[in-house]
Amino acid sequence: MSGVVAPGSPSRVPPRRPDVTGGVNVAFDVPARMRDGVTLRANVYRPAGSGPWPTLLTRTPYDKDAQREHVWCGLDPVQAARRGFMVVVQDVRGRFASEGEFDTLRFERQDGHDAVQWAAGLAGSNGRVGMYSGSYCGSTQWLAAAERPSALAAISPALTWSDPMDGLFARGGAVELGLALLWALENGFDALGRLPLDDAERARRVAAVVAEWDRLGDDGYWELPVDAVLRRHRSPDLGAIAAIDRPEMADRCRVTDLYASVEVPSLHTAGWYDIFAQGTLDNYRAMAAAGKDARLVVGPWSHQQFADPIGELLFGLDASRDDAPIHGDWRELQLAWFRRHLAPDQGVALPEKPVSIFVMGRNAWREESSWPPERAREQRWFLRAGGSLTPGAPAPHEPPSEFSYDPMNPVPTTGGNGELSPAYATGPVDQARVEARDDVLVFTSDPLREELEVTGPVRVVLHAESSAPSTDWVARLCDVHPDGRSFNLCDGIARVAERAHDCARYEIDLWSTSNVFLRGHRLRVHVTSSSFPRWDRNLNTGAQRERRHEVARQRIHHAPERPSYIELSVIE
Repeated sequence: MSGVVAPGSPSRVPPRRPDVTGGVNVAFDVPARMRDGVTLRANVYRPAGSGPWPTLLTRTPYDKDAQREHVWCGLDPVQAARRGFMVVVQDVRGRFASEGEFDTLRFERQDGHDAVQWAAGLAGSNGRVGMYSGSYCGSTQWLAAAERPSALAAISPALTWSDPMDGLFARGGAVELGLALLWALENGFDALGRLPLDDAERARRVAAVVAEWDRLGDDGYWELPVDAVLRRHRSPDLGAIAAIDRPEMADRCRVTDLYASVEVPSLHTAGWYDIFAQGTLDNYRAMAAAGKDARLVVGPWSHQQFADPIGELLFGLDASRDDAPIHGDWRELQLAWFRRHLAPDQGVALPEKPVSIFVMGRNAWREESSWPPERAREQRWFLRAGGSLTPGAPAPHEPPSEFSYDPMNPVPTTGGNGELSPAYATGPVDQARVEARDDVLVFTSDPLREELEVTGPVRVVLHAESSAPSTDWVARLCDVHPDGRSFNLCDGIARVAERAHDCARYEIDLWSTSNVFLRGHRLRVHVTSSSFPRWDRNLNTGAQRERRHEVARQRIHHAPERPSYIELSVIE
């Protein structure tokens, strides 16, 4: 296994295809009885022979029989079984073949513990279990690990949040509307299949949900209040909207509350354009700080796209998550890491350093000893009157910048880290359409005379005020190419729930990135008040559950006593 190593390293060679076993035996719908008597079902993939084998488990709400889920998570259970692992793919409670009532993440701690212990006791298992996959399935790993089942030896949560109010249900106080409606409608089909409906009524309701899903970009996202679509179809809210009034929805899946309880080694996989990018970075950082065996891989990926093109950019063949010819296949890294902890085989080769990041702009992988890199230094670039962006502090008496924000004409989400209807692209996308609007302030640096690497956290500080009692501030960092194309790197939002008309200091967390601004490129910062429908529109009234709205006049200050700036993590 070559691993993910620095450019030019002698070990940076294409990996040899590992030896595989012969056949694979599959048992479908294998029952597992939980502590409260509910039966969950799983497909179990065993290598030919008698074992014992290290055992991999994933628990999914998305159908254990769906091939698309194996493709998305990057671990084909058949191929993993051919490599000497027993693989268990289980439907979570209340989904597809499993009994019980589905309630987003409510039962995953107890069911996760019970499922791990059950899998360890299956015929052929060596008694050591590792959990894998990502997103919701990543959260099931954290929740199970917090219960400390004795058979759990390692987890590999990919593309998974840390605080659900920072990427899953909300961000900066705004609802993750793009994900909330899409996720609820997609998962409503299985819920409809469980209702006591006759065939004609079920077909009618399924067709209505399909039509709603197809119209999300034109209709559903725009309706007020924001949960109108779900109420119309009686689709289960998976948490994003319910969490506004019910904090327990977020409490049940907040990974940050679990760190002290998790003892097992963890392999973390993130994408710079993933909707849970910062959460995965934070999870790794917490485990590493606690002295746990933890590793991190970060590619230029979104939540669904792991190879070129990502958004509107090509990062090269070696940027692929799977089957990359030089930096090594991520699937092979994951299996090697599991073999180290489940077999255990201390002879398994793993990369020397625990962190591997893809540096965009330069488009190359690099190993690091920590995240964020210890050598990164904060550097401020100031938003200046007239639209310039400079490392120099503003001059006295610089006038403020102003724009109007109309909730009925919001700035459209254009690329980025969201997970929305297919009408909206994700990843890096040229921002020309956004930058042409008069409700987006654009601040641009001079062309760079030498490269500037930004690797680590990014934040924007605004001194700002609004004519409205409540409003939002959105900021975005872009890389402007010499041909004028402007590609988004990271962004964030801060909702001001009250007293927005007071001039105050606001911090907007843009999460993190790793990008080299090449010579001749320019840095650019957007400041606006919406990115819709990724985030729900602030109606500027302080009453988000109503239809009433108003136009707000927004003001950004630049004077030395009230500076507005972006703070970058710069690698010298």
